[in-house]
Amino acid sequence: MGLLIGLSGAARAAEPLPVVASFSILGDLVQNVGGDRVKVTTLVGADGDAHVYQPTPADVGTLAKSRVFFVNGLGFEGWMKRLTASSKYKGTVVTVSDGIKPRAMAGEGHDDHGHDHGTDPHAWQDVDNARLMVKNIAAALAKIDPAGAGVYQANAAKYDGQLAELARWADAQVAAIPAAKRKVITSHDAFGYLGARYKITLLSPQGLSTEAEASAKDVGKLIRQIKQSGIKAVFVENISNRKLIEQIGRETGASLEGELYSDALSKNPQANSYVNMYRHNITTLVAGMKANK
Repeated sequence: MGLLIGLSGAARAAEPLPVVASFSILGDLVQNVGGDRVKVTTLVGADGDAHVYQPTPADVGTLAKSRVFFVNGLGFEGWMKRLTASSKYKGTVVTVSDGIKPRAMAGEGHDDHGHDHGTDPHAWQDVDNARLMVKNIAAALAKIDPAGAGVYQANAAKYDGQLAELARWADAQVAAIPAAKRKVITSHDAFGYLGARYKITLLSPQGLSTEAEASAKDVGKLIRQIKQSGIKAVFVENISNRKLIEQIGRETGASLEGELYSDALSKNPQANSYVNMYRHNITTLVAGMKANK
């Protein structure tokens, strides 16, 4: 019996399929579906900013050796074509957002990094979109590795159950907030899909981004927005200057203590997986909206 167990273990220990995911949130989805049959390398890791990502020579080499390159699509990875060209990539590129109806962003055109502001790429902020991404991932892996198709489908089904439960929990949390209080200010226009799902009004002041310091004009505009709207739920991701945070708090009475995760997972346990990140964001948003007038 020991010999049979050993042989079975050896069979399962076959070389895992080398795959690459463009950023940490997608890497977590792929890992949940692929399990032990895949070795996932994430290009833009935890706490990384995909908007300003620049491929490294090591990334080029890693991609060249992978069988599958999972990307979000919807204009999120403006650097993808340059990377695949540099690596002379011969594998399969899988766009996990296929089948998702894209939303339009407030801005237009492209920024210096190729990010398409005409389309909102942050589809994962609606958990139902993440569930569709999981199905796309499972189908792609099964096609590349037919021997593991059953494993991928089973893993995807189990994970989908977790996401369905997450959706039910989140829906109930937000449903407890009166519609009139569902207003939030964020500095990064990354929560449009979440806002649409839960009918939350999201205000994102122009001029504040992950790539620039907040100017006095920008801060003044933000303060006026907060005062006029009566919104207490304010989440400004890119302001790390404590004095500036205190200034905004003094002038508006708003609380800026909450932290949301938009484009990346974190090394912090509260957002080290997609499920944890989504749960944290909903909990934080709900707490903030309760304080609105």
